[in-house]
Amino acid sequence: MSSSAIAVSDLRKTYSEGVFFRKRQEALKGISFEVKRGEIFGLLGGNGAGKTTFIKILLGIIRRSAGDAQVLDFPAGDSRARQKIGYLPENLRVPRHLTGYTALEYYGHLSGVSTRVIKERRGPLLEKVGIAARAKDPVRTYSKGMLQRLGLAQAMLHDPDLFIFDEPTDGLDPLARSQVRGFLTDLKREGKTIFLNSHILQEVQLVCDRVAILDKGILKRVGSVQELTATHQAAPATNGNPAKLADIQLHLSGTGSAIREALGGWETTKWQSLSEVEHQVDIRSADQEYVDQLIDRLRMARISILGISRHQATLEDAYLGIVAEVVE
Repeated sequence: MSSSAIAVSDLRKTYSEGVFFRKRQEALKGISFEVKRGEIFGLLGGNGAGKTTFIKILLGIIRRSAGDAQVLDFPAGDSRARQKIGYLPENLRVPRHLTGYTALEYYGHLSGVSTRVIKERRGPLLEKVGIAARAKDPVRTYSKGMLQRLGLAQAMLHDPDLFIFDEPTDGLDPLARSQVRGFLTDLKREGKTIFLNSHILQEVQLVCDRVAILDKGILKRVGSVQELTATHQAAPATNGNPAKLADIQLHLSGTGSAIREALGGWETTKWQSLSEVEHQVDIRSADQEYVDQLIDRLRMARISILGISRHQATLEDAYLGIVAEVVE
């Protein structure tokens, strides 16, 4: 058994459009990366990035045009791999006449789980996802969030080794999203692998070990959240000019005119006056040397520094910066 749950090499997918003059659309342009067993891995990308195409190839719904894709040491789409995958699509459609219980029976039988095992597992699973009280109600009475919880339960029912979740927190309130993050952490603790596709970057940043960024079929970057955000912190100062560098947030006490004079040439990106003598100011700064100079100037002007913090790049900052990079 290899250390990779998913491994793709120079993976390509080309669609042909039209009848007579067939136009070729390359959805995946030779992407290569691996998802390690036991990690939570996030796939990020905007509309048209190729995320759905990639997932369909992993599940065997469509065929690749070129390259290689392995899932749990089997070729992507192999029935032996599919038996070990728990999948939650973005829009799970459940027959409206089914209840929570019978829906799990329906999906469990599709996954080859016996009725006896389904009945043993369905109650605890519905309890875990928070809809046990509605287990006997028809799913047509479920909200979107409840259907999403039911989808999580069906994905876990046959105890797979690999989970592929497409927007698992879609339609959930903040408390429910927190609970889902807890489920993912629990699954990882059990040795499971989670492949997560989500447009909610804050969720990905909180739960994923590593992330891949896909843009228009091109793999732009793969790495941990820390690695991706670190590469998109402020650039070093050049020629003594602190412009276009990292944000520093200052909470200051003093008159507005005195503060502006003390800041001198530093670029102010935001100014919020909390009172006549209390202000919150965001400026462009750079390395520690510039911060030290700034503090010295403020103290010399008798400005009280109530608080100071450096802006930390988020995954969203990194994502926006990476997709904006020009491929040469």
